[in-house]
Amino acid sequence: MNNRNLVRGLFLMAISLAFGLQALRYPIGDFSRAGPGLFPAMVSAMLLLISIVTVVRSFFVERVHLGLNFRNIAIIMVSLCGFAGLSMYLNMIAGIVFMVFFSTLAGTSYSWVRNVKISAGLVTMALLLQKLLGLNLPLY
Repeated sequence: MNNRNLVRGLFLMAISLAFGLQALRYPIGDFSRAGPGLFPAMVSAMLLLISIVTVVRSFFVERVHLGLNFRNIAIIMVSLCGFAGLSMYLNMIAGIVFMVFFSTLAGTSYSWVRNVKISAGLVTMALLLQKLLGLNLPLY
């Protein structure tokens, strides 16, 4: 299985099924009175549809070689673990900034200006989620 498009579709399908099956454990309700499982079930159903299209499409387009770069995988894993650790022990803003700046080391080009813009956008989104929706995010 060396086809990146097929692997991408199967991976999305696995994520969709994992979240969709968990969503079915909650009451779904209906559209007039939605239960807590309706939104995750709908999102996972849409993701499942996209993954099915991706898998079917992978048989009709040219194969793309799937190359595994373990250095980049390690960088992304460290950036996610750093985000979780900094968010837990310091604050989430520091975790977001660390995750953005460290994870872009896995890319082909590094731009600190782009990283500042992405960090500012993510921090703004987190602040909006905290203030407008009342989510309990440890931002500061």
